[in-house]
Amino acid sequence: MMDDRSVMLGDLARHFGFRVVRDYGRLERTRITVADVTRPGLQLSGYFKYFGPDRVQIIGNMEFSFLQSLSDSDAERCISRLFATGIPCLILSRGHEAFPVLLQCSERYEIPILESEQATASLYSSIVEYLSGELAPRCSMHGVLIEVLGEGVLMLGESGVGKSETALELVKRGHRLIADDLVEIRRISDTTLRGRAPDIIKYMIEIRGLGILNVKELYGVSAVKVQDNINFVINLEFWDETKAYNRLGVEEETTNILGVSVPSVTIPVRPGRNLASIVEFAAINLRNKRMGYCATSEIEKRASDQVRI
Repeated sequence: MMDDRSVMLGDLARHFGFRVVRDYGRLERTRITVADVTRPGLQLSGYFKYFGPDRVQIIGNMEFSFLQSLSDSDAERCISRLFATGIPCLILSRGHEAFPVLLQCSERYEIPILESEQATASLYSSIVEYLSGELAPRCSMHGVLIEVLGEGVLMLGESGVGKSETALELVKRGHRLIADDLVEIRRISDTTLRGRAPDIIKYMIEIRGLGILNVKELYGVSAVKVQDNINFVINLEFWDETKAYNRLGVEEETTNILGVSVPSVTIPVRPGRNLASIVEFAAINLRNKRMGYCATSEIEKRASDQVRI
């Protein structure tokens, strides 16, 4: 792609397996730049205020039935108004087939026509999800992303701090590797980040002294995952004797990635610390906090009750 923030129409068609009825050579020239999708019922009736002509258009049962109820001349007028805006394509869902008037208008304005067997609502949400992921703001970070007890945990830290070794131990314990060394991160929504590995290093992990290991081949498909949401960030750093580390967990840390604040902790690393166990417990503790339980609050309550006695 020329621009990371666009999706080629041909890629969209191939991803969903659409039947291409008419394309006019535009599948490989048309770029989709917005994740919104429109069902143009109002537009077919003539109302275009706030209409976005750069959006993918889907026609389902209601719109198709409306057009079929019109005379050929009225249907041509309705479709022509829509196509004249220069929409990227029109998708017919539920196995509907393009009828002659629709094909004539398509040829006049060179608007690609695609067909899908999928139900309209399902197709709508699937396209929005796909485009949201492909068009999302993104960045790459040096770290390790691993799924621990259902939580996407992003481990960050200096080179050599032990991120990959910790990830390998977690895989041995039954957790799943998503990315090692370089994590591609996309902001799917205002509160959701999703990470994955670049294709060239997918399922690979680097262990100093051993080299590159293929986790999928060594431990099977259950030990890896293509992508996952980032729910938690663990910052690993070499132990600093002069630094005061959080011991009670009172302070709530966050790490800002692409404008999203993600809960995080900073864990000092030194010989003898079992980082894999600490990461597991950190993931469990995060889940407990989401469910309303905080061990620090319980300690404070116990201390308060003890003072009263």
